[in-house]
Amino acid sequence: MLDKIFSLPVVEQISPYISQRNIEGFPLIVVSHPKVRGAISIQGAHLITWQPSGEKPVLWLSDNTEFNTGTAIRGGIPICWPWFGSTSAPSHGFARILPWEFRAHHENENGVILTFTLQDNADTHKLWPHEFTLIARFKLGETCEIELESHGEYQTTCALHSYFNISDVNQIRVSGLGAHFIDTVADKKQYVHEDLTFKGRIDRIYTEPEDFSLLSDTPWKRTIEIHHYHHSDVVCWNPGAELSSSMKDMSKEGYKNMVCIETARINSPQLSRNNNPARLSVVIRCRKNP
Repeated sequence: MLDKIFSLPVVEQISPYISQRNIEGFPLIVVSHPKVRGAISIQGAHLITWQPSGEKPVLWLSDNTEFNTGTAIRGGIPICWPWFGSTSAPSHGFARILPWEFRAHHENENGVILTFTLQDNADTHKLWPHEFTLIARFKLGETCEIELESHGEYQTTCALHSYFNISDVNQIRVSGLGAHFIDTVADKKQYVHEDLTFKGRIDRIYTEPEDFSLLSDTPWKRTIEIHHYHHSDVVCWNPGAELSSSMKDMSKEGYKNMVCIETARINSPQLSRNNNPARLSVVIRCRKNP
């Protein structure tokens, strides 16, 4: 899928390293830079891939995902806003399935910075009765930095729903999550003082996380650092074999090569005020293990 994205014909060459390309009529902003490759869907301001030079792709994207208007993309980093989960429809909010405006770009020898905006309109008012301006900034290079800034007067839950590309779900571990979590599969709260490993389906909201998580991938000899900012929770998710095989936008074996570690505000919702916008940010980097 990723090779297909970077071989798509250029619709518009925006700058030396940035272009617009379409996949089945679905517009993408594509970055081809000496230090990094990346792509962001205009729908959802959705980062679908980020790959520093010399690295395997850091984000996972399902080969079965559909690039259709109004359909959520399976993989990358969806922006879940202004609610997280299925408390209202659509699930995980409307920000990830609406078209954003590509507003600004900057590039230098280290990478690129891209800015997208989403504003309230008649369609969003049918789902949520608030005026808002949402700004997503992406700094892509050897690190991936995402900042979501929301302006208006309201309360939200939200997440940067990061899907990470891994060698084998049975051979990874995640640290820095804290001990307390809500297990939404077992529907109970637990305290566990140990790193997270994945045995079957996992869906947990960690409510006392540290400021960064470490995803250790032994077969690929790399550690992915996920630094969380303005968060209250970190969500960890893998659908496991049974659920994965029932999802039309994920292959039967897809769960083996992905894990979600999400920077979130769930149990402590964000408060946005006109003179004090709310923020949620993540910084991701890779390092080689000896």
